Amino acid sequence: MTFDASKRTFIECEHWLDVLEELNIGAFIVDFNRKVRAMNYSAQALMGFSESEVVGTDCREVFWGVPCLVECLVRGDDHSDEAEPDVALSDEADNKYLVTRMATPIFDHNHQMIGCLTILQDHSPIADLIQRVQYDERSMKIVLDNLNVGIFTVNRGGLITFFNKAAETILGYRRDQLLGEPCETLFESDAPADLSLLREAMSDGNARSAAVGRMLTIDGITIPVRSKYLALKNEKERIVGGLVTFHDLTLIHRLTQAVRNQYTFHDMIGKSPAMQNLFETVRVVAGTDATVLIEGETGTGKDLLAKVMHSASPRAEKPIVKVNCAAIPANLLESELFGYVRGAFTGADRDKPGHFQLAHEGTIFLDEIGDLPVALQAKLLRVLEDREFFPLGSRTTQHVDVRIISATNRGLKHLVEQGEFREDLYYRLNVMTIAMPPLRDRREDLPLLISHLVRKLSPPRENPPPGISEEVMGVLLNYDYPGNVRELENILGHALILCRDDVVKIEHLPDFLRKWGTRREPGTADPYHANVSERQTILRMLQRCNGNRGQTAKELGIDRTTLWRKMKKLGIEAPS
Repeated sequence: MTFDASKRTFIECEHWLDVLEELNIGAFIVDFNRKVRAMNYSAQALMGFSESEVVGTDCREVFWGVPCLVECLVRGDDHSDEAEPDVALSDEADNKYLVTRMATPIFDHNHQMIGCLTILQDHSPIADLIQRVQYDERSMKIVLDNLNVGIFTVNRGGLITFFNKAAETILGYRRDQLLGEPCETLFESDAPADLSLLREAMSDGNARSAAVGRMLTIDGITIPVRSKYLALKNEKERIVGGLVTFHDLTLIHRLTQAVRNQYTFHDMIGKSPAMQNLFETVRVVAGTDATVLIEGETGTGKDLLAKVMHSASPRAEKPIVKVNCAAIPANLLESELFGYVRGAFTGADRDKPGHFQLAHEGTIFLDEIGDLPVALQAKLLRVLEDREFFPLGSRTTQHVDVRIISATNRGLKHLVEQGEFREDLYYRLNVMTIAMPPLRDRREDLPLLISHLVRKLSPPRENPPPGISEEVMGVLLNYDYPGNVRELENILGHALILCRDDVVKIEHLPDFLRKWGTRREPGTADPYHANVSERQTILRMLQRCNGNRGQTAKELGIDRTTLWRKMKKLGIEAPS
C-alpha cells in the first residue's frame, strides 16, 4: 500500500473550503493538471455552476476571467497570499459582480507544488453602498452598521466618528471607546503605509486599497486585513473625512500557513522585555546560515520559533524538515535521518532518501536533540563538519546543503557533564543558543496570549469570541503553567468547548485548575493581575500621548516622579 501525500494534502485543504464557507467566502481547488478538485457553495453561487458540473474538468473551460492556476505556477513559493486586482464576473443575466481574488499554491509534504487554491469574495454590494454614502446620511450609517465588513469613518483631523458592529467584532473595541479617538490607535506604529493610504485618499478624493495590511485589536494583537480607503464628501462635494472598510484575513492567513508551513514574527506573541530581546536576536540570526540551538521548557514554542527562523531566512523557499529524535525508535533513527540503499537490510527493496536529503538546500529541525543516541551523535557531527554522510548500506558519501536548527528541553550542557552527550557535538550545535523563556517568567504577556488564543480557538461565527470573567482571569494570571503556552492553549480550548455564554466562567475551566483556584486564600491579593492591568494602562496612555511622560502623568492623575517609578517597577522602557 503506497502513501499518496498529495491526496492527503488536498483533503486537508478541502477542510478549509468548509471553514471559508462559514464566512460566505467562495473558494475552489485545482490540481497541477488544471483539473478542478473541489468548490464550496459560495463559489458555486458566484460562478453559477454546481460542483458536480465542474469537478474533473479543465479549469480554463469553466472559470472565464478568473485565472485558476497560472499565478501559482508563476509565483511558486512567492508571497501568493496577496490579493489580486478585483475582477468582474458576469452571470447569465449579464449582472456584474466585483470579486476580489486571492491565489495560493498547495504543496505536498515534499514541498512540491501540486495545485492551487483560489479564494473569491464578492463585494459589489458593499462597493455600491460606499459609492453612495454621504457623511451626513444617518440612514446609510444604519445600513453600514449591519454589513459583515468592518467599517469606520474619520473627520478631517483623523478622529474616529463612526465604528460599525463588524469592526467591533473584529477588533474587540466598543464604539464608545473609540469615538473621538485618533485612528492611529488602530494601526501599528511601525506600519505607516496603511495610514498613508487613508491620508492620500482624503487628500485627492481617489480611493486606495491595500491587499494585505495590518490592524491592532484592543489587546494589541496584530491581525492581517484587506482594506479600502475612501474620501467622504458633503452635499457640496467637499471632502469632510474618510471611510475605511476592512476584512479580517486571519483565517486566510492561517490557511496559507497550513498549506505552505510558513510563519512570521507576528505569529509569536509577546511584548515583555524577555520576548522583545529574543525577537531582536532572532531577526539577526535568521538571515544567516548559523547553526542554532533552541533551549527551553516543554511548550514554550521552540517548534514555532524554528519555523519563524526558517521563513525569515534566505532558505525560506526550500523545505523545512522536522525530526523528533525522541519519537523515533533508536533502531530506526539512523535510516530515517540518513536514508538507506536497496539491500541495506531485509525488506529494503528500494533506495529511500532520509530527512537530511529531503531538507537539501533548506532547513532540518532536530527536535529533542538531547535524546539522540550516542551512536548516532558521531555521524551527526560529521554532517555538521563536512556536510556529507553515508546512507545506511552505502559506500558512497552523500553531500547535502542544509541549515541545522536543533532544540531541547533537557539542557545539553548538563547532559555533556553526565556523559550522555558528546562535548564536541555540543559545541558544534551551540554556535548560537536561543533560550525560550518559560511563561511564568513573562507573566505580563499572559493577557495578550489569552486574548490571542481565545480568538484563535473560537470557531468562526458572527458574534465576537467570549470574554474572560474577572475570577477566571485571576486564576489564569496566577497559575504557574508547567506546560507553558501549550498548557495555556489546552486550558482555554477546554473552557471554550464548554462555554456556551458570552463569558468564560470558573466552571468552564478544567477540574485541576478549578481546584487549584479554590485552594488560594480567600481575599488574597492578586499582584500579577494588578501589575498587568496597571502596565497596560500606562502603556496605552503613553501611546495616546505620543510618549510624552508629562502629559501621560497628567492624564493618569499622578506626578512625573510617580510615573517614572511605576515605569521602572513594571519594566516599561522610556520611549525614544
